[in-house]
Amino acid sequence: MFIQTESTPNPATLKFLPGQTVLEVGTADFPSADGASASPLAQRIFAVNGVVGVFFGTDFVTVTKGDETQWDHIKPAILGAIMEHFQSGQPVMAGDAQASSGHAEHSGEDSEIVGQIKELLDSRVRPAVAQDGGDITFHGFDRGVVYLHMQGACAGCPSSTLTLKMGIENLLRHYIPEVTEVRPVAV
Repeated sequence: MFIQTESTPNPATLKFLPGQTVLEVGTADFPSADGASASPLAQRIFAVNGVVGVFFGTDFVTVTKGDETQWDHIKPAILGAIMEHFQSGQPVMAGDAQASSGHAEHSGEDSEIVGQIKELLDSRVRPAVAQDGGDITFHGFDRGVVYLHMQGACAGCPSSTLTLKMGIENLLRHYIPEVTEVRPVAV
């Protein structure tokens, strides 16, 4: 098994490509070791000293390290943990744990606008962000303000504010006049 690695715009996060499917559908975000019990793979990766976040996409795993940790010191152990997991035959997600489709539900008078927002996010934004090892999902819409949740390499990325304001906000405002602003949320 050969696992490729790619840098991301976030210097604290690396993208690992195991060359096979990680999740069939959706994404899974583990911003801390606390929720890792839902995934044997996440548990293995968090066992590496210095790992502070794990995120799964369809064909990649992104790992975020702590500030004091150097990639040279933990990258071999992370590669080993990923390789061991896929060779073990264990599932990525345990038992009935499910990956997330990402978007929060929204009903009410703005449901048509929210549908347009989600469609633009799914068709234009999420594929590009996945190439950088992350995901951006819809969290809410209130009086012209779109609230988005950033995951994986996007969470804590130095360029995430620029991505939100200059990229996503401009895109949504262009296609949906009711959108006035985009803001990040922490979940």
